[in-house]
Amino acid sequence: MQVLVEGSGGSAGWPQPGCRCASCLRQAADGNVRKASTIVVDGLVRLGIGDAEDGDAKGGDAGGGDAGGGDAGGGDAGSRDAGSRDAGSRDAGSRDAGSRDAEGSAAGYQVAAIAGGWDLTTPDGGRLLYPAGPGAVPVPPEDAAPYDVAFLDVLGDPAQVGWLRARGLITADTITAVAFADHRVPSERELERRCGFWRVRLMGDGDAVSAARSAEKALKGLAGTRRVLVLGGARSGKSERAELRLAGEPDVTYVVTSPERRGDPEWAARVAAHRARRPAWWRTAETTDLAGVLATARGALLIDGIGTWLAAVLDDCGAWDDRGSARDELAGRIAELIGTWRQTSAHVVAVSDETGLGVVPATPAGRLFRDELGRLNQALAAESEEAELIVAGRVLPLGTW
Repeated sequence: MQVLVEGSGGSAGWPQPGCRCASCLRQAADGNVRKASTIVVDGLVRLGIGDAEDGDAKGGDAGGGDAGGGDAGGGDAGSRDAGSRDAGSRDAGSRDAGSRDAEGSAAGYQVAAIAGGWDLTTPDGGRLLYPAGPGAVPVPPEDAAPYDVAFLDVLGDPAQVGWLRARGLITADTITAVAFADHRVPSERELERRCGFWRVRLMGDGDAVSAARSAEKALKGLAGTRRVLVLGGARSGKSERAELRLAGEPDVTYVVTSPERRGDPEWAARVAAHRARRPAWWRTAETTDLAGVLATARGALLIDGIGTWLAAVLDDCGAWDDRGSARDELAGRIAELIGTWRQTSAHVVAVSDETGLGVVPATPAGRLFRDELGRLNQALAAESEEAELIVAGRVLPLGTW
């Protein structure tokens, strides 16, 4: 199967004509122009926004609209199962495909309209998945075979990548690429960074790909990246960033370290918002035994967060009151965490609070927490391949060793 990318941008391209948002102006200034997303398979079948064209059959309007008007920060990392997402303004599987049903395609190419997009099979059995438009999430049927090539609107919902991998429809041999790149992301550079997290290709207009020659065989994790520390203050966007990094993973355990607070409705609302934002197929573990989790984990881990873990350990050790051997016990628990962090075989992203920033807490307990967390953050960052600081939703990479 040969796939030519005629266009890779949103429904109006990127930059979008007449749009004055920072993303479009930045894209124009850098000279990066992406036309509206369209691909051509083997020079015979063209797929675009709601179109399935093989010379005499043309798909109807897929609706859905441009999702580019939303937050340029990229949205959430998947608040629920991608299989239940809206495929645009209405189900793409029910759309008119022109003069005849899209499943009846010339020259042996089978183009089937599915919820949220198109499922194409070539005469030699090659398989391709394509979304109906910006914001659409293609939902293959339960008996679908794995795909050789999958184009996805990862800016609309990056968690669909992990969902399709969990279903076995995107495999180590699948070429996964971006469709409908637009101003929902702050910049081309940030999109490239996210594609690295998700192991997705960012192809340019005019690029071509061959499933036979270009299939990526190493889809078992980010090369060289096992540990990531994401730092930030309150409401900085640090948890959302951590979730975004793991959106493409098929097997994720979300490790919650904060204790339950019965009778506190405000805290319950915070917890509910976090749960609603996470993909439905992620597992959740509520524990402060981070050393045990890191030592035995499979797949990917998202730890949220190190600050609440430290507060719980300070409670367990009685360190707030500086009793007896509390400091030695605390030092032992921290050393155990750092040791397992250093040796873990899991792909782990941990969230931690960046405390202090010059403010001296008024109480001994506050100063203890600030000092211990600051030292712990330094130790974890020193044993991490990557560290990021999130400020007002903006990402500041903290460099590499």
